Amino acid sequence: MTLDQAIDDYLLHLKIERNLAENTVTSYGTDLAQFARYCEEHEGPKAVESIDDGDISAFLLSLSKRDISPRTISRKLSTLKGLFKFLRRHQGLQKDPTARVDAPRFGTRLPVVIGLDEVEALISAPDRSSPEGLRDHAMMEVMYATGLRVSELVTLLQREVDLAAGYVRVVGKGDKQRLVPLGEVAVDAVEEYVEQARGVLLANCGGPGASPALFVTRRGGAMTRQAFWKNIKRYALEAGIDKSISPHKLRHSFATHLLERGADLRIVQALLGHADINTTQIYTHVARERPKKLHQVHHPRA
Repeated sequence: MTLDQAIDDYLLHLKIERNLAENTVTSYGTDLAQFARYCEEHEGPKAVESIDDGDISAFLLSLSKRDISPRTISRKLSTLKGLFKFLRRHQGLQKDPTARVDAPRFGTRLPVVIGLDEVEALISAPDRSSPEGLRDHAMMEVMYATGLRVSELVTLLQREVDLAAGYVRVVGKGDKQRLVPLGEVAVDAVEEYVEQARGVLLANCGGPGASPALFVTRRGGAMTRQAFWKNIKRYALEAGIDKSISPHKLRHSFATHLLERGADLRIVQALLGHADINTTQIYTHVARERPKKLHQVHHPRA
């Protein structure tokens, strides 16, 4: 079996048998395609049976030489381990070339969060006299109020938002569902957007019923992750925020600000949709570090 055939079979297994989200399968496919491309460039097309731990190590070393972060390299190795585990279980592969290859070590890097004043400036940046501005303002209010992943935000359907009850039903990784409260400010922002802007954006595409997505563009489809990321970068510049801003930093800030104000870690875990409490635990370190840094900066005897 060729490596390309093996990768195709594995991705189909992830999509059909394990029912993983499309974005997750795409991410795995990108990592595996990179490995296949590396093998072809250095040794030509390879049969799966001929791949050994030397090939895996050489691939990881090539990434390290390109200054790819240890965390990213570790993720790519994990993807390769998943492929060969599948091939051993389902395709009769005799050996696992990743078994003796260790992931690179890396320190725990704390998530970057933005302060409350910066959050307020960012969310207030869109021009709410325009339909796009109302939409972008509502999107940022919802993201900060709920901690949604950007992929969850842009795929949110209008029917999944209950403004009367103040809840949103989120379909997260692995199609797992959770209910997340919106809060009054986010509810008001979404109501304003739906009443005044959504129909205008879809006017040339058939009107409000043209798309089931909550957050739409004038082309008639849902807002994309890439477009929302670019919008946030632009609003950060307009707001005078002198740091790199991304949608995920709003998610980090949501979690950290909750914990700083005494929220229970298990509740934050449920709101974020984390399967493992250890993933959420990192935000407690951020919540402890932020007051320490503020003290060091502002206290005369720090």
